[in-house]
Amino acid sequence: MYGSLAAWRSYASARGNQSPTDASDADVSAALVRASDYIKYRYVVNLLSGYDETLDEVAFATYEAANLELGSAGFFAKTYTEAERKVLTEVKGIKWTVSGGGNGAFSTSPTSTVIDAMFRPYVADVDASQFVMRAVGS
Repeated sequence: MYGSLAAWRSYASARGNQSPTDASDADVSAALVRASDYIKYRYVVNLLSGYDETLDEVAFATYEAANLELGSAGFFAKTYTEAERKVLTEVKGIKWTVSGGGNGAFSTSPTSTVIDAMFRPYVADVDASQFVMRAVGS
Protein backbone atom coordinates (compact mmCIF):
# COMPACT_ATOMS: atom_id res chain seq x y z
CA MET A 1 0.00 0.00 0.00
CA TYR A 2 1.30 3.44 -0.89
CA GLY A 3 1.18 6.14 1.78
CA SER A 4 -0.53 5.87 5.14
CA LEU A 5 -3.93 6.62 6.64
CA ALA A 6 -2.53 9.51 8.69
CA ALA A 7 -0.73 11.04 5.70
CA TRP A 8 -3.82 10.69 3.48
CA ARG A 9 -6.05 12.30 6.11
CA SER A 10 -3.58 15.18 6.42
CA TYR A 11 -3.30 15.55 2.61
CA ALA A 12 -7.09 15.58 2.21
CA SER A 13 -7.68 17.95 5.14
CA ALA A 14 -5.20 20.46 3.71
CA ARG A 15 -7.40 20.51 0.59
CA GLY A 16 -10.66 20.92 2.50
CA ASN A 17 -11.74 17.30 2.27
CA GLN A 18 -12.70 15.83 5.65
CA SER A 19 -14.11 12.56 4.25
CA PRO A 20 -11.05 10.43 5.11
CA THR A 21 -11.04 11.87 8.65
CA ASP A 22 -14.77 11.33 9.14
CA ALA A 23 -14.78 7.75 7.78
CA SER A 24 -13.90 4.66 9.79
CA ASP A 25 -10.35 3.32 9.70
CA ALA A 26 -11.61 0.15 7.98
CA ASP A 27 -13.29 2.09 5.15
CA VAL A 28 -10.34 4.45 4.75
CA SER A 29 -7.86 1.58 4.74
CA ALA A 30 -9.84 -0.36 2.11
CA ALA A 31 -10.09 2.73 -0.12
CA LEU A 32 -6.35 3.33 0.21
CA VAL A 33 -5.57 -0.28 -0.72
CA ARG A 34 -7.82 -0.12 -3.81
CA ALA A 35 -6.28 3.22 -4.79
CA SER A 36 -2.78 1.79 -4.35
CA ASP A 37 -3.67 -1.11 -6.63
CA TYR A 38 -4.91 1.29 -9.30
CA ILE A 39 -1.83 3.52 -9.09
CA LYS A 40 0.51 0.52 -9.14
CA TYR A 41 -1.03 -1.22 -12.14
CA ARG A 42 -1.87 1.89 -14.16
CA TYR A 43 1.05 4.25 -13.50
CA VAL A 44 3.92 2.74 -11.49
CA VAL A 45 4.39 -0.11 -13.96
CA ASN A 46 4.73 2.50 -16.73
CA LEU A 47 7.26 4.76 -15.01
CA LEU A 48 10.20 5.79 -17.16
CA SER A 49 13.61 4.35 -16.39
CA GLY A 50 15.14 6.08 -13.38
CA TYR A 51 11.85 6.49 -11.52
CA ASP A 52 10.21 4.08 -9.11
CA GLU A 53 7.46 3.88 -6.52
CA THR A 54 9.47 6.10 -4.13
CA LEU A 55 8.57 9.10 -6.29
CA ASP A 56 6.55 11.56 -4.14
CA GLU A 57 3.84 11.72 -6.79
CA VAL A 58 3.03 8.03 -6.21
CA ALA A 59 1.73 8.70 -2.69
CA PHE A 60 0.01 11.97 -3.66
CA ALA A 61 -1.70 10.33 -6.64
CA THR A 62 -2.74 7.43 -4.43
CA TYR A 63 -4.43 9.87 -2.06
CA GLU A 64 -6.27 11.46 -4.99
CA ALA A 65 -7.40 8.02 -6.17
CA ALA A 66 -8.35 7.07 -2.61
CA ASN A 67 -10.59 10.14 -2.38
CA LEU A 68 -12.52 8.81 -5.37
CA GLU A 69 -12.51 5.24 -4.05
CA LEU A 70 -13.80 6.34 -0.64
CA GLY A 71 -16.72 8.13 -2.29
CA SER A 72 -17.50 5.26 -4.67
CA ALA A 73 -15.98 1.87 -3.85
CA GLY A 74 -14.58 0.23 -6.96
CA PHE A 75 -14.44 3.52 -8.89
CA PHE A 76 -11.34 2.43 -10.83
CA ALA A 77 -12.43 -1.21 -11.23
CA LYS A 78 -14.94 -0.77 -14.02
CA THR A 79 -15.69 -3.15 -16.87
CA TYR A 80 -16.51 -1.55 -20.22
CA THR A 81 -17.29 -2.52 -23.77
CA GLU A 82 -16.63 -0.25 -26.73
CA ALA A 83 -20.38 -0.10 -27.38
CA GLU A 84 -20.87 1.80 -24.11
CA ARG A 85 -18.67 4.66 -25.30
CA LYS A 86 -21.10 6.41 -27.59
CA VAL A 87 -23.10 9.61 -28.06
CA LEU A 88 -26.43 10.23 -29.74
CA THR A 89 -25.72 11.83 -33.15
CA GLU A 90 -29.01 11.46 -35.02
CA VAL A 91 -32.60 11.63 -33.83
CA LYS A 92 -34.71 10.41 -36.78
CA GLY A 93 -33.23 6.96 -37.03
CA ILE A 94 -31.65 7.14 -33.56
CA LYS A 95 -28.00 6.80 -34.41
CA TRP A 96 -25.14 6.43 -31.94
CA THR A 97 -21.51 7.27 -32.62
CA VAL A 98 -18.52 6.02 -30.62
CA SER A 99 -16.97 8.93 -28.73
CA GLY A 100 -13.38 9.53 -27.76
CA GLY A 101 -10.37 7.80 -29.21
CA GLY A 102 -11.50 4.33 -28.28
CA ASN A 103 -8.20 2.82 -29.38
CA GLY A 104 -5.71 3.50 -26.59
CA ALA A 105 -4.57 1.03 -23.95
CA PHE A 106 -6.48 2.90 -21.26
CA SER A 107 -9.25 4.42 -23.37
CA THR A 108 -12.01 2.67 -21.44
CA SER A 109 -10.55 3.18 -17.96
CA PRO A 110 -11.82 5.83 -15.58
CA THR A 111 -9.28 8.64 -15.53
CA SER A 112 -8.51 11.44 -13.11
CA THR A 113 -7.04 14.48 -14.84
CA VAL A 114 -5.26 15.41 -11.60
CA ILE A 115 -3.58 11.99 -11.34
CA ASP A 116 -2.68 12.03 -15.04
CA ALA A 117 -1.12 15.48 -14.62
CA MET A 118 0.92 14.27 -11.64
CA PHE A 119 2.39 11.37 -13.61
CA ARG A 120 2.65 12.93 -17.08
CA PRO A 121 6.39 13.78 -16.80
CA TYR A 122 7.26 10.37 -15.37
CA VAL A 123 5.37 7.73 -17.35
CA ALA A 124 5.89 6.22 -20.76
CA ASP A 125 3.08 6.56 -23.28
CA VAL A 126 2.12 2.93 -23.83
CA ASP A 127 0.32 3.88 -27.04
CA ALA A 128 3.27 5.70 -28.61
CA SER A 129 5.45 4.10 -31.25
CA GLN A 130 8.50 2.66 -29.59
CA PHE A 131 12.03 2.77 -30.96
CA VAL A 132 14.38 0.12 -29.62
CA MET A 133 18.05 -0.23 -30.49
CA ARG A 134 19.73 -3.56 -29.87
CA ALA A 135 23.22 -4.81 -30.55
CA VAL A 136 23.70 -8.01 -32.52
CA GLY A 137 26.71 -10.16 -31.74
CA SER A 138 29.17 -10.08 -28.87
